Amino acid sequence: MSNFGFIRTEWPSVFSDCARAESYVFSDPRTACIYARRSIEQLVTHLYTVLDIPTPYRDDLSARINDSEFKSVAGHVIHQKLNLIRNLGNTAVHKDTPVDANASIKALNELYLIVIWAAFNHSRIPDDVPAGTQFDPELARRSAPLSPKELTTLVEKFRTQDAELAQAKSDLKRVTSEKDAEIAELQRQIAEAQAAKDSSLDSQDWNEDRTRTDLIDADLKAAGWDLDEPNVREYRITGLPTTSGAGFADYVLWGTNGKPLAVVEAKRTSASVEAGRRQAEMYADGLEELFAQRPVIFYSNGDEHHLWDDFGNYPPRVVGGFYTRDELELLIQRRTTRLALTGRPINPDIAGRSYQKSVIAAVDEAFGAKQREALLVMATGSGKTRTAVALVDQLMKANWVKRVLFLADRRTLVKQATDAFKAHLPHVTTVNLLDAAEREAASGRVFTSTYPTMMGLIDQGDDTVFGPGYFDLVIIDEAHRSVYRKYHAIFDWFDSLLLGLTATPKDEIDRNTFELFHIENGVPTAAYTLDEAIADGYLTPPKEFNLGTRFLDEGIRYDDLDDEEREEWDSLEWEAGEIPDDIHASALNSYLFNENTVDLVLERLMSDGLKVESGDKLGKTIIFAQNQRHAEFIQKRFDHHYPAYAGRFARVVTHQTDSAQHLIESFKDPAAMPQIAISVDMLDTGVDIPDVLNLVLFKKVRSKSKFWQMIGRGTRLAPDVFGPGHDKAEFFVFDFCGNFEYFSEHFDAPEARQARPLSHRLVDDRAQLLSAARGHDDVRTAVAEELARFSAGIPRDNFAVRQHRRWVDDFSTPSAWADADDADIAEAAGHLGGLPSSDIDASEEAKRFDLLILHSQLAALEGKFDTQASKTVQMIAEVLLTKQSIPMVAAEAELLTGVAGEEWWQDVTLGMLENARVRLRGLAKFAKGRRQNPIYSNFVDELRESEPTALAYQTTGVDLERFTEKARAHLNAHLDHLAVRKLVRNHQLTDTDLDDLKGILIAGGIGDDETIEKAAEKAHGLGLFLRSLVGLDRQAALELFSEYLDESRFSSIQIEFVRQIIDELSRNGIVERGRLFEEPYTDIYSGDVFELFPNGDLATIGARLDEVRHRAQPIEAKPTA
Repeated sequence: MSNFGFIRTEWPSVFSDCARAESYVFSDPRTACIYARRSIEQLVTHLYTVLDIPTPYRDDLSARINDSEFKSVAGHVIHQKLNLIRNLGNTAVHKDTPVDANASIKALNELYLIVIWAAFNHSRIPDDVPAGTQFDPELARRSAPLSPKELTTLVEKFRTQDAELAQAKSDLKRVTSEKDAEIAELQRQIAEAQAAKDSSLDSQDWNEDRTRTDLIDADLKAAGWDLDEPNVREYRITGLPTTSGAGFADYVLWGTNGKPLAVVEAKRTSASVEAGRRQAEMYADGLEELFAQRPVIFYSNGDEHHLWDDFGNYPPRVVGGFYTRDELELLIQRRTTRLALTGRPINPDIAGRSYQKSVIAAVDEAFGAKQREALLVMATGSGKTRTAVALVDQLMKANWVKRVLFLADRRTLVKQATDAFKAHLPHVTTVNLLDAAEREAASGRVFTSTYPTMMGLIDQGDDTVFGPGYFDLVIIDEAHRSVYRKYHAIFDWFDSLLLGLTATPKDEIDRNTFELFHIENGVPTAAYTLDEAIADGYLTPPKEFNLGTRFLDEGIRYDDLDDEEREEWDSLEWEAGEIPDDIHASALNSYLFNENTVDLVLERLMSDGLKVESGDKLGKTIIFAQNQRHAEFIQKRFDHHYPAYAGRFARVVTHQTDSAQHLIESFKDPAAMPQIAISVDMLDTGVDIPDVLNLVLFKKVRSKSKFWQMIGRGTRLAPDVFGPGHDKAEFFVFDFCGNFEYFSEHFDAPEARQARPLSHRLVDDRAQLLSAARGHDDVRTAVAEELARFSAGIPRDNFAVRQHRRWVDDFSTPSAWADADDADIAEAAGHLGGLPSSDIDASEEAKRFDLLILHSQLAALEGKFDTQASKTVQMIAEVLLTKQSIPMVAAEAELLTGVAGEEWWQDVTLGMLENARVRLRGLAKFAKGRRQNPIYSNFVDELRESEPTALAYQTTGVDLERFTEKARAHLNAHLDHLAVRKLVRNHQLTDTDLDDLKGILIAGGIGDDETIEKAAEKAHGLGLFLRSLVGLDRQAALELFSEYLDESRFSSIQIEFVRQIIDELSRNGIVERGRLFEEPYTDIYSGDVFELFPNGDLATIGARLDEVRHRAQPIEAKPTA
């Protein structure tokens, strides 16, 4: 007699494994868990066959269970149960930890309910299913187990990944292929039986509370807790303020001394979490009364865990999981051993400078005030890492921290930090997690890593060493928004103090960074600026050489070349054989590389750069190149002119360079070669090389934080660099691309918007369409299914998902999305859009096509005709019609012809757009453009220069900032004024208009002549300053580029690029040409912008941008650069 007898004839192989599992529930729990896992593997494989579900990206049980389509069939409850059995089976196979009868009974309880669900809904015997029953352990006691020899064979079989099962799967695929008719007949019989069944599972108790408890059990076990120890579960506590005076705590976690370390209260839903907090607090009071030690409080609903250290006066916080016994005991011990930080000594040998002590004291004050995050802004070269090391030393000695994690975004910076900790804290073991040997022997106090490496180490599931309570302090090197966007899951996982380090000036740090550290926007914990460091003598100032060449400034015009050069021009391999009349300056060093231009730059560097060895050798120099080809071209020209150096003096050091770290170490050595490092985005930040005397800016930079990082490569002190007693007093910056002018004290760089990943944008836009399309049921159904597939594909066990699991569970079906109100839809998209999902399409072109259709559908719902999106879809269709030699394209020729024309769009409906999306998205990849090959020339260029000037470091004053905000608000309140309307709507301004605008500000008491003049000078003109306050009317920006788009053919990526220009014009009023080569434009297209816009299109866009700028300047005055 077996609990599973009702499937004996329907699914004999599944029944066999289920029966084996129940036969070992008591005699060998490990084997029972193994067979339970094998049972669901067989059952899930069968369901994939009969339900026609495509095989997922990886053909194993985990991938099958977590596939979005299967999850939509199984539903949340069954999906949880399947994963629970899978995890129990994996533990039984791969771990040596004991497996007891509690685990095996748990596995069989869940297996029984899974089989009931599957047989009732997906078999030919629904009316034979014992609905409403539970697994009976007494039946299991009477089952016959295998012999010991069979057991040994079975465990070994699973330890070697069950090769026989893999072969069985292979055979199943062959049989499936050969017996399609038989499978179809089986599916028909199942459908008939399902239609005829007269029973239901409405009365079935699915034991959701038990499953929820099992989830908490799993997380507790992952933290090393033995839940079968005495008094752990349902511990009775007396002396409570209740009617009975007693209660039962769900879990009490005990220390080695027999005292309670923590109490855990489990609650059913998120709505009852607050009730769980109050109940857990009451239990903690009772335990404290009984044992004279207050436990730490946890309360959880299975998906979201809260920790409340109320003894330490910290408010409750969400944590990624539970603490281990050692971690909790340490937390309890610190109540008496942790010393006050105020006034604690700081090791002067590590950080002896007054400003270093000052910023450490500020962090001490913040941590002492129960703030768990701190952000330090310190100029490049002022010793951020040493300051962090000194703080760690102080915190360790004061018993605030035991283990520390230092994170950086580059391997070079990780090594540099590792070396610093080892040098200054030799008594503390430091482990570089990038080093496999060190990682295997990891028993350190300080750990260093890149963000991706740490993400991988955390995401090892139960095998991870680094649980939520492992680190007491996490340090983020160069904390900025990209770290927040990509890796915030790390900071959500570790329940630690958090210290951010950045050299970005505080007025340039974005809001998200301050939010990450839970501090007021614009107010870091402490700051030490570049101008302060130079004034104090801790850093050296740069001396700027404002240089350029005719080609870099103006581009190359065919008419300006001599006859010989024109002949060379005509012979170059231009794109598609079309010879242009001119080349814009931004093309140089992007795809056109001119020998004479590079030669002039190198000649000036070698003649006027700071030299060592009594002037015989150029000092250490970094050349910042635009791209890899440009860097290689510079090295080639250097080696051509200076063959005596045998190719060792100047070397390319980029992420593509073999042994780049070795080259960097050689470059750091004053006595070793190379002297010149040609870098592309590798030596811009963090690398500490005091002997650098010259910087060459051979690229345009439009990120202010990046610019200051680059300048910071030369600011470090270098005693005796020119010989004994001759220290480094300054360094030279040869700026050939106008960066100093752009970032001078008289110009505020516009803040780039951080682009969301494409998959995130799709979720957000689909959620918006779902809310907007009420009344369009077919479209809403399709959108809800897309959203459900995405959320169902989110890996629930991924550590980054843990704190969002409720939203994953609640929105994993189409009906959940379709039935939600607008507020819940928007909130769900916010929680889920940025999470990983197996349902994310690998084709970027298909996703971009989806986005275009979404924009068209949203516009149609608003009664608008989105010309940009529709024209782009039309252009894609036109291109595809030229590629009908591809069978997939030819099959959709009729639809493509319609979409490419105008008539199809006249009365387009949401359904038509959705149909086009589904049928054409897979073809979008065939509409990609051609790639511009590099062009090498040797036209005679001309060097331009001005006198070297001292760089001004003073940042914008507070008064001017306030004036700017007041002026912005005042102008926005006077948008009906003629001059303001002209400014906003891109009409040409006159001197009279500017006088009127100035009068508006003065009459409103916003500022006086001096303040207004200062602001105008800062922005290179009053019109440009005022335009930056109010932005450009969006309709005006659309009209400006709609005309251009109507005349040209653009891909989906090109159209998104133009949309970004329109967005920035709307915000900032102007867009400089150089911005098109920086973020967020490079987030949209990572390749060469000239490849994205060939045939002179980019020049036309640039001309339009120039026109917008010039219209904000009076026509009587000459435009300023």
